[in-house]
Amino acid sequence: MTLSDQTLKPSDQAGAAPAGQPFIRALGVGKVYGTKDEDVIALEDINLHIDQGELVVIVGPSGCGKSTFMRILAGLTPATSGELWLKGEQVTGSRHDVGVVFQSAVLFPWRTVLENVMLPIDVQKRGRKQNLKRVKDLLALVGLSDFENRYPAELSGGMQQRVGIARALAHDPAILLMDEPFGALDAMTRDHMNVELQRLWATSHKTILFITHSIPEAVFLADRVIVMTPRPGRIAEIMDIDLPRERTLDMMSSPEFGDYVRRIRHHFGSTGELD
Repeated sequence: MTLSDQTLKPSDQAGAAPAGQPFIRALGVGKVYGTKDEDVIALEDINLHIDQGELVVIVGPSGCGKSTFMRILAGLTPATSGELWLKGEQVTGSRHDVGVVFQSAVLFPWRTVLENVMLPIDVQKRGRKQNLKRVKDLLALVGLSDFENRYPAELSGGMQQRVGIARALAHDPAILLMDEPFGALDAMTRDHMNVELQRLWATSHKTILFITHSIPEAVFLADRVIVMTPRPGRIAEIMDIDLPRERTLDMMSSPEFGDYVRRIRHHFGSTGELD
């Protein structure tokens, strides 16, 4: 079963930006970390907007502030300067309408797959009975209906990440933030997960902000790619990816795909190194 075999309709609680306003808007966002020896500028003057339903990918070298920006958007870290708005509301602290998927699924080993996906429902006291069908629909969406009573140790790495994605969607968030979610997977599993994520996005109609070091992964997934500079992290370019949907792995060998990859790689010097 693929992620697109069932349709999961978003509820009204996911919300939308007021008419005429971007779903996400960053205005001069900066972040400085104070250390014992000196201040470290992680982000500087980030200005961007993301429309509802977009799949936007941030790509850049290690330490450029990609994850910091995601944490600010999730309300987990305050910005030092500037403003960040989500659905017409300024982000000033932690929010319940954001779903996050990290590189490691971080599943509780003593909870079954179903109980792990139920975690946001329990934490936010949304009511297990009212949300059980949604959770089961999510497990069907990610192809894990037959594994709801299994434990994380019984799953492959790719399956654990599917649980993490389902858990991040369980409370019907307005946006799904994904911080290198497939970085620890082998190449074949990663390719498969990218295809499946594209289908999940098309099915769930969620806004997704995805972070990666992989330029081909960014081009394959994105409506737009935000290219970051080395620290202090600034936006070097925001690139529209004009490739047809639904994208296939075979498309990655096309001249058009290669042109986008080369254009992004150009920002990182002749070697194209991001790390």
